[in-house]
Amino acid sequence: MEQYAIKGGNPLVGDVEIGGAKNAALPILAASAMTGESVYIENMPDVRDVNVLLDAMTNIGVMVKRINRHKVLLNAGNINSLVIEDEALKKIRASYYLVGALLGKYKHAEVVLPGGCDIGSRAIDQHIKGFRALGATVTIEHGLIKAKAEKLVGSHIYMDVSSVGATINVMMAATMAEGVTIIENAAREPHVVDLANFLSSMGANIKGAGTDVIRIKGVSHLHGSEYVVIPDQIEAGTFMFAAAVTKGDVTVKNIIPKHLESITAKLLEIGCEVEEIEDCIRVVASKPLRHTQVKTLPYPGFPTDMQPQITVALALSRGTSIVTESIFENRFKYVDELTRMGANIKVEGNTAIIDGVAKYTGASISAPDLRAGAALVTAALAAEGVTIVDDIRYIQRGYEDFHLKLQALGAQIELVQKERDFQKFEMRVG
Repeated sequence: MEQYAIKGGNPLVGDVEIGGAKNAALPILAASAMTGESVYIENMPDVRDVNVLLDAMTNIGVMVKRINRHKVLLNAGNINSLVIEDEALKKIRASYYLVGALLGKYKHAEVVLPGGCDIGSRAIDQHIKGFRALGATVTIEHGLIKAKAEKLVGSHIYMDVSSVGATINVMMAATMAEGVTIIENAAREPHVVDLANFLSSMGANIKGAGTDVIRIKGVSHLHGSEYVVIPDQIEAGTFMFAAAVTKGDVTVKNIIPKHLESITAKLLEIGCEVEEIEDCIRVVASKPLRHTQVKTLPYPGFPTDMQPQITVALALSRGTSIVTESIFENRFKYVDELTRMGANIKVEGNTAIIDGVAKYTGASISAPDLRAGAALVTAALAAEGVTIVDDIRYIQRGYEDFHLKLQALGAQIELVQKERDFQKFEMRVG
């Protein structure tokens, strides 16, 4: 089993290049199945979730060709099955995007129920509500979401909660429905906008993405396209907070600063220097960190996917901070691991009360999910001594070359598989 071995204490210093957004790439890949023509997608992150989805699409007849590590050619002209029971696909949340894409194009889809990180309930009721509003019959049988329609007809759909997944799925299904669909209380996240832009590049008629009302006029067919995925705001934010936690000086490159405004605001609040330069942000943490309060909210609020990273920073800040999680109920599972490293955090329901400590110390810890796993790595980089991080498969779901990028910033981190590898690491780092 792969682990990260980390010797803490080195400030992260230098430049890091951010890859394509996993959360945009996954629905864009699914949507590429809605045309029989060739689609070229660039800035595709080479991470586990993306590769699992590409394998599942290959298994139903989509031609997938890697032009290079970050550019892929897809052609769905010869899809041979609308039933997807791929075992690996159960492990990623994005499997359900194939329902919206295949239902929109073929009026039929049967896809294995999704998995992903255990950070709380992510019900698919809003997806089902949207599909049914468009005229589909939707059932859950034998572990599959089954959706079928004679035809799809535009409808006025109000989302009971602002759900990114449901907004994306309904938008895909409505793209080739008859007439006009209006989605109210739609999610506004950057990856919703990126998918809308991608669909529009294929001939879809979508207005209002990025606002809470999206209007979609159905079209009869979609054509091929070339498209570049947006940079990953969560990967960027993770490195920005890694700079804060390690008292470093990091320039995060290839980003869209607008997408990071809530993250930048909190870094400034806790005492970091932040400088924006076109498509780069530099974060310098030369002073002691200060306490603050933060509540996760849908975009443009502070992202739930950045909650563990800011908690790691606040646990090293002066004073008492409060973090409130309003999106997922299980998102504080990592606190027990952080406590092993010396953090002083008390969780009450959906709120963490954090009394800052002077330092972390190395320990053997496990990554409970994708974002918390990355956050625990940043804690280990700041810790006194050596830390072993288990279950890094979660981290590899969404971060490409994570340890290599950290090494380039001066971190003492290595991928180890055996006890002998760890012993060699300990000898090297002293």
